[in-house]
Amino acid sequence: MVILATKIYVKGDARNRAIRSLDSIISNDIGQLDVTYDVDFTPYHFPKITVQGPDEVAATNILIETWGEILPPIENGVEYWGTLSSWNENGFLLDSYEPILIPASHIGLGPGTPAQIRQRFGLIQHMPISFIQGDSPSLSKKELDRLYGWRRGLGRVNVNSATKSEVRATVNKSGHAKDIVSVERLGLLEQSIICAAGTDPPGILSSIGPHLPSEMKCVIPL
Repeated sequence: MVILATKIYVKGDARNRAIRSLDSIISNDIGQLDVTYDVDFTPYHFPKITVQGPDEVAATNILIETWGEILPPIENGVEYWGTLSSWNENGFLLDSYEPILIPASHIGLGPGTPAQIRQRFGLIQHMPISFIQGDSPSLSKKELDRLYGWRRGLGRVNVNSATKSEVRATVNKSGHAKDIVSVERLGLLEQSIICAAGTDPPGILSSIGPHLPSEMKCVIPL
C-alpha cells in the first residue's frame, strides 16, 4: 500500500473526473505489470493505492517515483512529502501524514513574508512540496532548486483544481496553444503552464482565468 503525495479535494462531477484521471494515469504507468490495484482515500484526501500481484514491488516503486509518497515524518534529516495547505506570518502549513509547519525562517526562498514568497514563486494551494523533517522542518534542497529554477527559466502560470487535460483544453480553447511550451503536472490537480519565450504570463492568466474555477499564480522569470 502506498499513499500518494497528491490530493483530490474537489467535489461532485469534478471529483469524479479527477478520480477517473488518476485511474487512467495509474493504469498507463503500471498496467503493463502483473498487478491489480484498488484506490481508496485517507481522511486528508490523499489517494491510498493497494497493489497486489507478482510485480507489486516494481509497481509500487513506479507510483512513488511518479507521485511521491506520504509517510510518517519520524526521522530528522530525512526528506518527506506534503501539500501546501495554508500560510501566514508563521510560515507554510503542509498537509502530510500529520500537519507540518515550515517556519518562516526555514523556508529558504529569500526575503519577504510567507505570503510574499508564495506570490513571488507562484505557489498554489495543495501543490506537492518536499520538506526535510527536523525540530524546525525546512523545504528540501530539491524543492528549493525546483522553485529557484522556475524563476530562472521561462514564465509560468500555475493552476490548481484542474487536471492536466482540462488545463490543456482551456489553453487551446482560448487560442493560446502557440504561446505555451507545455503543461507540466505538479500534482493530479495542480498544473504549471510553461509559457513560450516572449509570452507574458499575466496575459495568459487573464485569458484563461474566467474559464477555470482555479487559483492561479504567475511565475515571472528574473
